[in-house]
This record gives sequence, C-alpha cells and structure tokens, in this order.
Amino acid sequence: MEAFFAIFNTDLLVATIRLSTPITLAAVGATICERSGIVNIAMEGMMILGAFFAVVIAYYTGNPWLGLVAGIAAGGIFSLIHAVATVSLHLDHVVSGAVLNILSFGIVRYLMVLFFGHPGTTDPIPVGLGSYQFAIPGLSKIPILGRVFFNQTPIVYMTFILVAGALFFLKKTKVGLHLRAAGEHPLALETIGVSVYKMRYLGVVISGLFSGLAGAYLSIENAVSFTEGMSNLRGFIALAAMISGGWTALGSFAASLFFGLADAFQIRMQIFKVLPIPAEIFIIFPYIATVIAVAGLVKKSRPPKADGVDFMIEREDV
Repeated sequence: MEAFFAIFNTDLLVATIRLSTPITLAAVGATICERSGIVNIAMEGMMILGAFFAVVIAYYTGNPWLGLVAGIAAGGIFSLIHAVATVSLHLDHVVSGAVLNILSFGIVRYLMVLFFGHPGTTDPIPVGLGSYQFAIPGLSKIPILGRVFFNQTPIVYMTFILVAGALFFLKKTKVGLHLRAAGEHPLALETIGVSVYKMRYLGVVISGLFSGLAGAYLSIENAVSFTEGMSNLRGFIALAAMISGGWTALGSFAASLFFGLADAFQIRMQIFKVLPIPAEIFIIFPYIATVIAVAGLVKKSRPPKADGVDFMIEREDV
C-alpha cells in the first residue's frame, strides 16, 4: 500500500503535465498543419533543431529567453523546407518529412562540432527556464490541481494558452476556417478567392513554430543542455497523439496527457521498484501505449478529406 501511494500521488500528475508538454505542443501544431491538408511527420526534426538552437543562443548570450525565441524561430524556418517541398514542389508529404528528419540529425551533428568542438552533449547553459518556475497567487493553493496546473514553469503555462488559442483559432476565426477548408474542400476555398497554397504554408509554419517551442522546452526548460537524440521520438508520439485525438486540438491535448502519464508512470515504477522485473520493461510503456491508442482509436477518427492530397492533382482531376 505504501508503494501504491508513493507512485499514485500528486507528484505523478505534476510529472504527467511536464512530460506531456513537448508532445502536446507538437501534436497541436500537427493538428493545425494537417487541418490545412499537409501531412507532417517532420516534427521530430523540427524539435531537434529547436532544442539545439535554443541552447546555442542561450549559451552564448546567457539569456534563456533569447534561446526560447531562437528555438521557436529555428523550428519555423526549418518547416519552410517542408512547405516548399509539399506545397510548391508537390513532393510526397511523407517522403519530405522523412528526409527532413534525417537531415536535421546531420545538421545538428555538424553544428555541434562547429560550435562546441564535439558531438554528443553541449556544454550546459548558465541558467535554464526551469529556474523561473512560479505559482499563480490564489490558484496554486487549490488542493492537488493548484500544484499540478498553477505552479509550473513558463513553457508549460504557454502550452495551456496555446491549446486554448488553437481551439479558438480553428473554430472561431476567419483565417482558421479558411485553413480548415484548405484541408477539407480546397477547390471550394479557391472559388471564393482564397489561396489554398497560402493556407497550407501557414499551417506548416505554425506546426514548425510549435515544434520548435517543444524542442526549446526539452533543452532549456526541462534541461540545461542539448543532447543528440534528446527528443527521443516525441515527434512521432505527437503524431500518434494527433491521430488518437481525432485531428482536433483538444483531443490532441488529451491524448498527449495520456502519453505523458504513461511516461511518468514508467519512470516512477523504475524508481520505486514495485515489481521485480527488468527496468527495460518499463521503458517501453509509452511506446506500447502509443500503439494501443492508435490501434484502438484510428478507426474512430477521420482525417481531413484532402489531407495529404496534392492540390494541383486534385484540380486537374476536376
């Protein structure tokens, strides 16, 4: 019983929020991207570059806030390659995303040697955003929920705001409705004089910005350095969260919390050694949860009708 309470307590919920944050950001960004009609599996690469440039700028300036801006910008700029490849050059979306993921690892390995003289792990930055944790007066005193939601670090708070903002953007704004139309009925959107290409560029870049922010969280808020491969397949887990969430911002957030809970649970099971089994068994928990969630929910959710369909080909078929 003592072991049970050691694992299933408020600390587990706090860890769930923090571990789900990068997944949530990438998943919500992917939702916006795929709602515009562009499949995005390049989030892993965007997160890696966001994490790396956040550390580089924070290291050389001593300012983690500038690092945060750099990480977001790096993800957005890198996403433009995917936008050009899929929207302007009409390349296959999955192939483009796979190439960008591979390219990102090569770029980071080269820049690691260039800036720090060695691959692997960068030198630690002077101060990370994790040191800026603050409690919201009044709300942080609420039992359980106060500590979980209102006593957090900056990017965690940003994530809550961005999830709500994405919901409002897609449902209530004119641009958001146009973006959704680009993924559902692009020909109808073109007939009212709105550029499908612009909407799809917008969707991809927003996804890149969100993924860059997710990467910055990993390197300058959850940690104070960059390690190659530190995204640890979170970009693909975010893709699964988006699918499990039915291509909606709120659903993606809920699915991300589920994956964060699975990750937090496996960490605490290793720490407290409740069961006498190898630690490697617990490590695969988040990935098993990913497979189960996608296998169980993918048939119940429907992607946008024009998701992954090249607009030029669709126009020629009419």
